[in-house]
Amino acid sequence: MSAKNNRAIFGILILVLFFFLILMGFSIYTINAFKNTDDSGLSFMSKGDEIAVVEVSGVIFESKETVEKLMMAEKNKKIKAIIIRIDSPGGAVGPSQEIYEEIKRIDQDEENGKPIYASFGTIAASGGYYIAAATRKIYSNPGTLTGSIGVIMQFVDFSKLLKWAKVDSNVIKAGKYKDIGQPGRSMTKEEKKLLEKMLGGVHQQFVKDILLLRKDKIKGDIWKHAQGQVFTGEEAQKIGLVDETAGLWEAGRRIHKELKLSGELNLKFIKKRKKFSFFDILESIDESISHVKFGKFIKSIPMFLY
Repeated sequence: MSAKNNRAIFGILILVLFFFLILMGFSIYTINAFKNTDDSGLSFMSKGDEIAVVEVSGVIFESKETVEKLMMAEKNKKIKAIIIRIDSPGGAVGPSQEIYEEIKRIDQDEENGKPIYASFGTIAASGGYYIAAATRKIYSNPGTLTGSIGVIMQFVDFSKLLKWAKVDSNVIKAGKYKDIGQPGRSMTKEEKKLLEKMLGGVHQQFVKDILLLRKDKIKGDIWKHAQGQVFTGEEAQKIGLVDETAGLWEAGRRIHKELKLSGELNLKFIKKRKKFSFFDILESIDESISHVKFGKFIKSIPMFLY
């Protein structure tokens, strides 16, 4: 074998060794990173008791991520209380109710549960307020937009436009109300009454769940405050929809003092670990695409707490 070939092989071996050392360094770094995190993916180097912060931001389309974060905080022994930080105009009915139920379960579990509080950011309306009603105390900024206790469904009637464009809309159905809300025709009075009855039932559920924990706090007739109107945090406090006006960190200090926690105020924002597997990435892409198909989503869940 020539000296030239020997040098080439030696160079390749050096290159392989170099990449191997880089890989080893990355592996050691990753292992150490996991060692320095608890089961909620947060650093636990600080001393004293912790208060977890679970954020609910934007429109509430699903409950899975929020419920998972709540359960992560529930299982972490260093966490002594949970603040659910809400910055949401509301969203779909079902997910809002699921988050409400999970908050209530954790807060009221005398054996393994933890006290849960709510903190309002810019807006905490409708479904955003719904989930806060499950907590033991609600903190709001004075200028936070809150309330909007009501239910809404929206449909578009393109029948006149289709008639003008001389386009026929043909629907084949089995079931008298199967095409209710279709944009190709106007809704009948009977269909409107049917939907109004359904929305009225959900509205009753909304108010009932608010009164379940806040009956003694509400001032005046709850139904006067539950007609879809929006209040500032300061106004909401006066009628009992909010307990105290305070920002997130001030709320944290008050909770820390109330529960007599050890150490200094230590808020821990619950974050889920990033997904790295190929199949998890594909799943995330699929979920993103499904959210982009907004028209299809609205059709499948047309009832919102806005």
